[in-house]
Amino acid sequence: MSFKPFIDYLLLEKKYSGLTVKAYQNDLNTFSEFIEEEYETATIVDVNYAQIRSWIVVLVENHISNRSINRKISALNSYYKFLLKIGDIEVNPLAKHKALKMSKKVQVPFSEDEVKKVLNDFGDNNDFESIRNRFIIELFYSTGIRRIELVELKLVDFDLESKILKVLGKRNKERLIPLLGSVVNIGRKYLIKRQELERISSAEYLFLTKRGVKIYETLVYRIINDYFSFASSKVKKSPHILRHSFATHLLNQGADLNAVKELLGHSSLAATQIYTHNSIAELKKVHVKAHPRSKK
Repeated sequence: MSFKPFIDYLLLEKKYSGLTVKAYQNDLNTFSEFIEEEYETATIVDVNYAQIRSWIVVLVENHISNRSINRKISALNSYYKFLLKIGDIEVNPLAKHKALKMSKKVQVPFSEDEVKKVLNDFGDNNDFESIRNRFIIELFYSTGIRRIELVELKLVDFDLESKILKVLGKRNKERLIPLLGSVVNIGRKYLIKRQELERISSAEYLFLTKRGVKIYETLVYRIINDYFSFASSKVKKSPHILRHSFATHLLNQGADLNAVKELLGHSSLAATQIYTHNSIAELKKVHVKAHPRSKK
């Protein structure tokens, strides 16, 4: 079955990223194959909730996490909402579905000392990759941008004169982030090293490999994981944890939640509030230490 009208709708109207759309398509294909195998007379368009529920049961039995199952059902729900919109169905079979409960994973940020240790460990290394990697870490920690946003940065997005970074976020939403002096300084050094590369084939992109091609997501992940493995014993060491550290450290220093929301590029305040649990813990320490009744 072709999902092309729906895929075009996601790409052109909803402005979803290519990776998100691919995930949606994979989920729809998987469910469609399940329906055709289990219910010979049914198709993905005319299924009922009981049949969808049977797919959920199979996913659970195959030890698929509740988070992944919810994502798959969300993709399916979006498809049925689209069919409703264009008049291909009259009832959404998932209209009354409730998402599976998920255990909340606590994202443990790097400490300020761990970030300082990583940055100090660069020392006087002046080769292209050392300068680039330091720039990447400084940029993540001082702006809170996402990994894909960093990968897609263009040269024109990094404004040295105005000290502003232009970021294209989810659903092509653009935001401007002020740059710290330390980021501008390392950025200048990187741009000089970048010009010295023998060959550049991805000239419009800010971050390149030493071969002159656009940097890629797995390399960015590996850079963060490698450097922080020497400074932190935390299980997860990724660009997302560095983004999490950026938000947490700002909130710990008294930054306004709405301001952090804008910097992170969140569409709702609820998405930003997940970062406040560490800030609350910090407030508790201050409260206990400073309040006159704490010694009673």
